Amino acid sequence: MTVCVILAAGEGKRMRPLTGSRPKVMLPLAGKPMIEHLLCATRDAGVSEFILVVGYGESSVRSYFGNGESLGISIHYVTQKRQLGTGDAVMTVAPHVHTRFLLLNGDMVLQTEDIKKMLQTPAPAMGIFTSSHPQDYGVVTHSSGIVTGLEEKSLTPKSDQINAGIYLFDPQIFEQLNKITPSPRGELELTDALMGYIKTGSLQAVPLQYWADMGSPWDLLGVHEDMMKEISSRQEGVIEEGVYIKGNVQIGPGTVIMSGSYLEGPCIIGADCRIGPHAYIRPGTAVGNHCHIGHSSEIKNTIIMDETNVPHFSYIGDSVIGSGCNFGAGTKVANLRHDKSTIIIGGKNTRRRKFGAVIGDDVLFGINCSVNVGAIVGNHSRIGPHALVEGIIDDETVIRR
Repeated sequence: MTVCVILAAGEGKRMRPLTGSRPKVMLPLAGKPMIEHLLCATRDAGVSEFILVVGYGESSVRSYFGNGESLGISIHYVTQKRQLGTGDAVMTVAPHVHTRFLLLNGDMVLQTEDIKKMLQTPAPAMGIFTSSHPQDYGVVTHSSGIVTGLEEKSLTPKSDQINAGIYLFDPQIFEQLNKITPSPRGELELTDALMGYIKTGSLQAVPLQYWADMGSPWDLLGVHEDMMKEISSRQEGVIEEGVYIKGNVQIGPGTVIMSGSYLEGPCIIGADCRIGPHAYIRPGTAVGNHCHIGHSSEIKNTIIMDETNVPHFSYIGDSVIGSGCNFGAGTKVANLRHDKSTIIIGGKNTRRRKFGAVIGDDVLFGINCSVNVGAIVGNHSRIGPHALVEGIIDDETVIRR
């Protein structure tokens, strides 16, 4: 029996402010934590035993998944006490793994068929994926199905095949890890341990048909868009007369959809929400639990986390919104530049023509605020009435007009 080890200990600093109160793997995709999609895809490939390597924010992972019984799997937890690299994270499971095992990074999405392909390959093996922007990743060279080299991230990569962060190992990998020394940044790198396999020509390369990682909030939104296309309809709660529902829409228990509201799927409304009256929920939107989207508010292609309110006369498009936020009446989040070019945030090209804002947890907006494209607003910030918000705003910032 193959065990699956998932690395889930990291904070995900490039996801800030969204990871201020939760680990990266617990960020939502199509209404569920990203790691839940990975667990389910691996379960459906025939794996039932999991070890999660946790660290930052581990209590939220443990409390949400427990022993895995609700997913029909068995989950055990190992804590990485210090963040000393992927190699160190793998070494933490050495006392618990005595047979071959599947190793996955926790911040990616895979398809079940690709996982099955990995499981049918002799160990050691690594998944590779053809990327349209390999300069953002470490790349792999291979010949006749055997990995011949690994290259660090480079502006001029030698290949468009990237290391996908999925591996099949036997316990010999722990011997390889014991031989390596810390990298210049003081971490034990799993890729350094792979060099022993590469020198002997024993590391298999397994091409994947689908792979997506989430290094930034705009990556998260892009993967969310893909996954929302696959949802089916499920409608609980109360739907008042005069509500129009089009396409695949999920409505959670205890939620009330008030008269005059228009829900256009694919979209998800969580449990115990109040939508409307006269709210417009557009495709790609996933609203968390205990939220209120009120009169004449329009939400398009946006992730909204739990206990956030958009009570009236607001627009939010192509954005990621944290938990416990409140948008004053008339607050708008822009999502498109006048010149129609892609959105740049902090010097990084999102490769998206439409992207609104990233709003952390517990951010309060006064009435009639304007949030410019590409804004990032830190946790616990306070935005006064009629204020313009743009650029990157630190946690606990107060902005007045």
